[in-house]
Amino acid sequence: MQSRLHYHEAEPEIMKAVFKLNQAVQASGLDPKLLHLIKLRASQINGCSYCVELHSREARADGETEQRLYLVSAWKESPLFTPAERTALAWTEALTLIASEDASDALYAEVLEHFGPADLTRLSVAISMINTWNRLAISSRMIHPVNQAA
Repeated sequence: MQSRLHYHEAEPEIMKAVFKLNQAVQASGLDPKLLHLIKLRASQINGCSYCVELHSREARADGETEQRLYLVSAWKESPLFTPAERTALAWTEALTLIASEDASDALYAEVLEHFGPADLTRLSVAISMINTWNRLAISSRMIHPVNQAA
């Protein structure tokens, strides 16, 4: 696969704004491990190999276990995720697949039970942010690092 346009070179000002929003998400106070899980799950759904590799690697560096990373794609069938993580992953799926999934009132109420209004806002923006990154990475064909020694 050949990389395409580098957005940050073509339009640095708008990309500065994207990076600034990303920094705000990172500094929002949401648990970094939770952020890794939602970034990984949205990236899996969207088929973004660059982001799947990046967020898996970052999650491991921040202490996430291999087993939980392997099971993010099957979180509904795994007991390894807390009720709050499960709710966040369900919200991630609903917002990532918004055209075909329903961000239902019941799911919204469940998210509010675990996160409250401010954290629900932070969570929703974080999900929107990773979906933005996925679309930028996929459309520009960003290529994840390849370990040649493996």
